[in-house]
Amino acid sequence: MLLRNRNAVIYGGGGAIGSAVARAFARAGARVHLAGRTRGSLDEAAESVRAAGGLADTDQVDALDEAAVDRFTDAVVERAGSLDISFSLISFGEVQGIPLTEISLADFERPVHNAVRAMFLTSRSAARHMIRQKSGVILAFGGYGDPPREHRLGGFQVAFGAMESLRRNLAAELGPHGIRVLTLQTGGVPDTLPENADYRDAVTSEIDGHTLLGRAASLDDVGSVAVFAASDMARSMTATALNITGGSVVD
Repeated sequence: MLLRNRNAVIYGGGGAIGSAVARAFARAGARVHLAGRTRGSLDEAAESVRAAGGLADTDQVDALDEAAVDRFTDAVVERAGSLDISFSLISFGEVQGIPLTEISLADFERPVHNAVRAMFLTSRSAARHMIRQKSGVILAFGGYGDPPREHRLGGFQVAFGAMESLRRNLAAELGPHGIRVLTLQTGGVPDTLPENADYRDAVTSEIDGHTLLGRAASLDDVGSVAVFAASDMARSMTATALNITGGSVVD
């Protein structure tokens, strides 16, 4: 198992992507510690991990709360012995569908503020423990990429760009301590769309249509790549993004 005896913290662990990554980490042997604001979704995600024979703990934590994040990481290390992987997958509270010339300042800046604050707080807290261990992996989700012109994404894509700048700085400062920092970059994950949404087929077709492979990454794809990125198989990789966009973003 690629992640045997590793302790992985996932913020937003009750969401679609967070729970998929949690299941993949657990299948690879990690003990997952799911953090989020909503107890019900966290418990559901944890049960799906346990039902498959994995180990999962849950804690109600607001990733935007500095003191709460620090208490949580301290508690994980105290009860589990280490903090080996940290992945922030919280929702940003973005507003889409409004032109930049018409969107309010509050709606524009909210996802940028939330994304960068959560990534900074969770990465800093994890890194303080990882430095003592002289090892660890911090994962981010998003990546650079030009949005299709017909999309009105507000501050959403700007948030991803800001996170990439922070990721580069974290990688540079933490690399000498044996800590790797990587981004998983997708061009959208149709599996996260509500199954009964009347726009699901249209949006899925649009996302798939921008790829070179004719399909976007699935939740299983995201989980599998996250396992690889967090494992020793990727031990020489840091300060970069793993492109799983299906070719919608060409490096």
